[in-house]
Amino acid sequence: MHSIAVFNNKGGVGKTTFLCNLAASLSYHKGMKVLVVDADPQCNATQYMFGLPRISEIYDDNEFTLLDVMKPLSQGKGYVEELIVTESPRFNVDVIPGDPGMSLEEDRLATDWVQGTGGDIRGLRTSFVFAQLLSQCEDYDFVFFDMGPSLGSINRAVLVATDFFIVPMSTDIFSVKAVENISHSLSNWKKKLVRAIDDIGDGVSDLEIDNPGWNLQFLGYLTQQYLTKTIRGKKQPVNAFEKIIKEIPKEINKRLVTPFTEKPRPKSSFAIGSIPLLNSLVPLAQTGNCPIFDLKSKDGVVGAHFSKVREYGEIIEGICEKFLTQCEALA
Repeated sequence: MHSIAVFNNKGGVGKTTFLCNLAASLSYHKGMKVLVVDADPQCNATQYMFGLPRISEIYDDNEFTLLDVMKPLSQGKGYVEELIVTESPRFNVDVIPGDPGMSLEEDRLATDWVQGTGGDIRGLRTSFVFAQLLSQCEDYDFVFFDMGPSLGSINRAVLVATDFFIVPMSTDIFSVKAVENISHSLSNWKKKLVRAIDDIGDGVSDLEIDNPGWNLQFLGYLTQQYLTKTIRGKKQPVNAFEKIIKEIPKEINKRLVTPFTEKPRPKSSFAIGSIPLLNSLVPLAQTGNCPIFDLKSKDGVVGAHFSKVREYGEIIEGICEKFLTQCEALA
């Protein structure tokens, strides 16, 4: 099982849409068993993968959400004993739905992180809550975490737990600048966590976590939301976007590849894909609660939309192949 955080502290870059479609493609096209954990208090992945009637059932009937993973810790009862997942039929993946109540967990996670990195074992246990969650997910091939656009304590707890992270980027200067923030924060968190684990020594067994520590590696990035032009039958970014696209690999290699990968890999291998603007396909997929590549006429697809759906299917399958190759190489 590999755990993947899809993360960028800049909002509006298409993290959730990419994550849900990649997860669905791995299931549909590769036959893999996938779990999506919605760790964003805004619950965008949950909204995307379930229709409104089903979402109402989840919350009205108090079905299991990510907040139920946190409750035993807040009550001093340790980690949750059993995970209950919800199936998303059209995405063909299992989901632990998000919960708006997770926003109230930010302060407690932040406080426990400070105490934990200061040597308090109870605080460290809280900080490893998602690592314990993952220990119950060995039946899956991949577990993906959807995350909000912040460098807050929930996202830190996710990144402490996961094997890899992917950075989707919109094609603008602010996405490029965000890479520096990510690199700085990860370096700081890693330093503090490694020191805390060393400080508690033999007490590490009290965490009830297998191999606690910092295991996160950078897997790759993809560029999204750019306009294209056709030159000699081949689509290319228009000039305004092309300039920014050329800056992205420099920042990625400097800020993320060098400090957060353990095995030598060609720098070009970290560019796992590129997705142009999809215009009306995204809202159609959101309304239909389905992967973009599975959009059908019943979802409102007409005319030229069908060729765009096929084009996206080819793009996401290509990204799938690069993603799997990179996972295998870095594992």
